[in-house]
Amino acid sequence: MDLKQLRDGIDDIDSSILSLFMKRMELCKGVADYKKEHDMPVFQGGREQQIIDRIKELTGNKDLEKGTAALFTTIMDISKILQNRTILAGSPDYEFTAPDFAGARTVGCQGTSGANSEVAARSVFGDRSFTFYPSFEDVFRAVSDGEIDYGVLPVQNSTAGSVNSTYDLMAKYPVYIVKEVIIEINHCLAAKKDMPLSQIKKVYSHPQALAQCETFLRKNGLRTSEYANTATAAEKVMESDEDIAAICSVQCAEQMGMTILARDIADVSVNRTQFIVISKDMQVAEDSDSVSVMLAIPHTEGSLYRLLTKFYVNDMNLIRIESRPIRDGSFNVLFFLDFSGKLTDPNVKAVLRDLEENLETFRCIGTFKSE
Repeated sequence: MDLKQLRDGIDDIDSSILSLFMKRMELCKGVADYKKEHDMPVFQGGREQQIIDRIKELTGNKDLEKGTAALFTTIMDISKILQNRTILAGSPDYEFTAPDFAGARTVGCQGTSGANSEVAARSVFGDRSFTFYPSFEDVFRAVSDGEIDYGVLPVQNSTAGSVNSTYDLMAKYPVYIVKEVIIEINHCLAAKKDMPLSQIKKVYSHPQALAQCETFLRKNGLRTSEYANTATAAEKVMESDEDIAAICSVQCAEQMGMTILARDIADVSVNRTQFIVISKDMQVAEDSDSVSVMLAIPHTEGSLYRLLTKFYVNDMNLIRIESRPIRDGSFNVLFFLDFSGKLTDPNVKAVLRDLEENLETFRCIGTFKSE
């Protein structure tokens, strides 16, 4: 046969495969109706493994066993999503309330007045007093204990990447993301008095700020020391008589009466940080269009591929994927995923139900409008 004949043959087979796939999905719908009527779970691990084992035996070709297993695993994953859509049709939504940012009694940030977290908080809560805490964990703990209504924390920078400690604490505390806000970061080098850069013994700042200004620091041969927050680093400099400096925002430096030794020192001129607002309870704003989840997948081949398939089948855009070590000596990780969708959408509810049924570790950690 020539190439055209071969391709025509493939097209015919593809049409047959599609027809059989549609018939299979119709039967799966019947299975979903039965499971819904008898209150049965969609996922039945034993049945799934039986199918895969049978398919491998029928393949008759060792070289194609993995391929046929992957094909039928994907078909079954699609089936489970469709079954969950049927079973969850008309089911109640997640329990949640609407955010009340204007009526918030107490709002917390890490650091001190002049910190970028305060700028982010003001963009949401306006001109009011905030409670400042020494560490990110103190903010999480205060929200979790009901000491404050909302907490504001950095989660990602456009230059230096993720703020890992925020992700680690999201896994530790049962709180929810209710809003996302992005602010422009304008770093400067500031000191208590005017001095040449060569006189500076050490520069203090948050690790993210130091990373964002790495080129400037290296070019000027400046030694650095990590500090909990840019604003508290500025405070340390102002309280010291040593020849030290801080990397902080221009607003912070001016607020504290510092001398600005250099402006616009970030490696990239457009430098933005994404902050999240967290609350103790799930709160969903009307304009929320993104969902955030935390999960762990089995340490088996193909598990990540299967996870991503679920979002592709439901036409959901993955906005972000982060991973953090579980820290139990296993080298396993927690994944943090943000994807487009609303909690009330049947497709979203089906995916969340599917993940909850199939994974030992899973939690929906909030929904918000993506900025």
